[in-house]
Amino acid sequence: MEGGEEVKKEVNMSQLAGVQFLLSNEGKEVPLSSIEGKTTCLFFSAHWCRPCRNFTPNLVQIYTALRNTGKNIEIIFISLDRDDASFWDHFKGMPWLALPFDTGLRQKLCAHFGIEHIPALIPLSATPSSGVGFEEDAVKLADEYGEDAYPFSAQRRRELEAMDDARRKGGKLQELLGCKERDYVISADDIKIPIADLTGKTVGLYFGAHWCPPCHVFTKQLKEVYNELKILKPGSFEVIFISIDRNKGEFQASMSSMPWLAIPYSDTARQKLTRIFTVKGIPGLLILGLDGKVLKTDGRTAISTYGATAFPFTESRVSEVDEALRKEGDKLPRQVNDPRHRHVLELDMAKAYVCDECQKKGRYWVFSCKQCNFDLHPSCVLENKVDIIKICI
Repeated sequence: MEGGEEVKKEVNMSQLAGVQFLLSNEGKEVPLSSIEGKTTCLFFSAHWCRPCRNFTPNLVQIYTALRNTGKNIEIIFISLDRDDASFWDHFKGMPWLALPFDTGLRQKLCAHFGIEHIPALIPLSATPSSGVGFEEDAVKLADEYGEDAYPFSAQRRRELEAMDDARRKGGKLQELLGCKERDYVISADDIKIPIADLTGKTVGLYFGAHWCPPCHVFTKQLKEVYNELKILKPGSFEVIFISIDRNKGEFQASMSSMPWLAIPYSDTARQKLTRIFTVKGIPGLLILGLDGKVLKTDGRTAISTYGATAFPFTESRVSEVDEALRKEGDKLPRQVNDPRHRHVLELDMAKAYVCDECQKKGRYWVFSCKQCNFDLHPSCVLENKVDIIKICI
């Protein structure tokens, strides 16, 4: 798309005029007439192209699911391979048809549709005599929506995006987290918890993966807050893990360290939620308020910076905590000389530390040495004022 406008082409089945037959992956000749009346897509791909090899299994799954549910769809593989052997090596894993490799029409089709990158999936009109506008490339649409993208048109994209928007803003947890076949989430030991049980709770949607080192760090922070809130405000906060793991083994490894719930790994709702909330990086934490609608708060920042103090993680509460901390800091000296340490200690802010005086955990304000690993709680400094040699304002 350019300038916010859809790029469309007038296309029809006449683009295949002159083709005597198509091929099955078994090498059988199939009459061109076999695709008449079907929703037909041209699939431009090549075996040497890694993105093509990655996308093809997804398209096979979509195609198979659509055919199994009675959808009248056909795909024609247009090979951009360099030789006949590579063409067949790539085509053998495809359940659809192909344009013969030795026809010059392959290059003409590339030029007609302006193919500049592959893979590319171009929908043709279902009726031979009619030209219908479509988005030039439906690969992204198919990747994002799977079989729901059928028939891969611009109108279908608008419909799907409107449905996503409704789920995102609707505040209905079942529509957001569940599907027709599933009205529950699961615990680490595979116990099914009804989605309805989340109603009236603040819910965090945690997007993460076992292969991601920053996720390991954030999981520990979130776990500490989660367990603290279970004691302080039982039943008020729940976390749902949305796995970005590469396989079920990694998902199970992730869940082994998590005390909260998850979307089942095999469920496409994981991809749906990643798409709906435009998740670009992990770890990520979205907060759903009591009405089931997503808050504007950056959940990851709120948790790692303020901990359970910021609950229920609304913008107003985070601002309130931030202002209280600022006022607390304004009352503290900027630097102190303390007889317990040879260097000047400076006032700083830390997400977590251990006080070298009382050996207790601390967060937020700390008197810290810039030259070595030495930290003191402000309370441990100020309650021993007689031992403070100098305070620099």
